[in-house]
Amino acid sequence: MSEPTVADATENIYASLRADNADIDAHIATLKAALTREGKKQAVFDPTRLAQNNRSGRKLMQAYFRQRGVSVSFSEWKSPRG
Repeated sequence: MSEPTVADATENIYASLRADNADIDAHIATLKAALTREGKKQAVFDPTRLAQNNRSGRKLMQAYFRQRGVSVSFSEWKSPRG
């Protein structure tokens, strides 16, 4: 079986967030390993897919992931009005 990609690990984290953070630490560890394998420095998340899509929710997520050795950024949000 192949190692999970960053995209796979990110999808697992979205699923974990929807499931009240079930196994989140294991998914973060998988993401950290995938980032290292792919030579990436940062994980990028879509803020519209987060349970708490507000500034404090994003900052809390960044802090939690940073404590576990993963740098997080968020893709730019586009307003539907243009």
